[in-house]
Amino acid sequence: MVTDIEGVGEAVTGTMLARAVEPDAGEDGHIGETRCLNCGAALAGPYCHQCGQKGRVHRTLTAFWHDLAHGVLHFEGKIWRTLPLLAWKPGELTRRYVKGERANFLSPIALFLFSVFLMFAVFSLIGGPFETTGGSRTSREAAADIQRKRSQLDQRIAGLQRQRGELATRGRPTTVIDAQLRQLRQGRRAIDTAESIVLVPSSAPEGSATNVDLRDMVFDTGWPWLDRAAERARDNPSLLIYKLQNNAYKFSWALIPISVPFVWLLFLHRRRYRRHKAYDHVVFVTYSIAFMSLTLIALSLLRQLGVGEPFTNLVFVLVPPIHMYRQLRGTYLLSRFSALWRTAVLLVFAFWSATIFFLLLLALGVLG
Repeated sequence: MVTDIEGVGEAVTGTMLARAVEPDAGEDGHIGETRCLNCGAALAGPYCHQCGQKGRVHRTLTAFWHDLAHGVLHFEGKIWRTLPLLAWKPGELTRRYVKGERANFLSPIALFLFSVFLMFAVFSLIGGPFETTGGSRTSREAAADIQRKRSQLDQRIAGLQRQRGELATRGRPTTVIDAQLRQLRQGRRAIDTAESIVLVPSSAPEGSATNVDLRDMVFDTGWPWLDRAAERARDNPSLLIYKLQNNAYKFSWALIPISVPFVWLLFLHRRRYRRHKAYDHVVFVTYSIAFMSLTLIALSLLRQLGVGEPFTNLVFVLVPPIHMYRQLRGTYLLSRFSALWRTAVLLVFAFWSATIFFLLLLALGVLG
């Protein structure tokens, strides 16, 4: 009998604790808790002092989408405090984060991962920021375009030859026309070469000079892995391009360790700036790459809205060096001259970093 009473008492106590820890949701889906639903500790404020979970829990679809948005973009404030500074005052953002203001801003690695993921998603859906002939035109269209240009050049060459004949008959000098003819004939040969390399071999008549089989091309660069990459590109260019795109997304993080040593070299000769630790340079590089990724996304969207390519090209040329200058000067508190020459050198280093990254992707494409 006692055992039964004890068992009933334990059941009642367990039910009461369960109700205290997990109360029923109201009609609007909101829950008013007195204990933390995660660890069971008594609540003394909006957050649990034991595990940090919010005391007020919402069981609504709106709350689910809010959690999704917060998990991706930190809509509760961090994203809106980070992006404006990243765009206009990147040096201040980098310096403040390095100094310890972590709660106010998105971490550089979180912003980097998000921007890279979004960039490749946008490129897959709508394409990149710049027009590419291979991706937007078929071989038949390219063949027709080359044939049209060849016909135009042939007509101009024929017309100049007639003028030259008339001048020679009259005994007048033909130096100017001869120079024009040489230029046009060089252009004609360049078109024939382009057709033999770019277009499908079957697009040219059998037995013609432009019917070159790319499979007969032999590569000997002195680097066996690069030769194998060229052979794979020759045999199956679509597969190699797919591998490059896939590896570019998976190994985009490699841009950070590739770039950091170059930034460190910028301050090697001055003891005043050598005190900056590698961590500072990592934050600098990561925020910078994230901004460049977001810039490419913006240019892709602008191209889809019909913005002309001259404008997007101008933005692509001007924005990166200006952003690098402002980030260098603000992060390391440099003078104008010191920031300017370091920006020029950093642009060269950025090109080298991109080249190393591309060679890495190429090697992975060959080995894969």
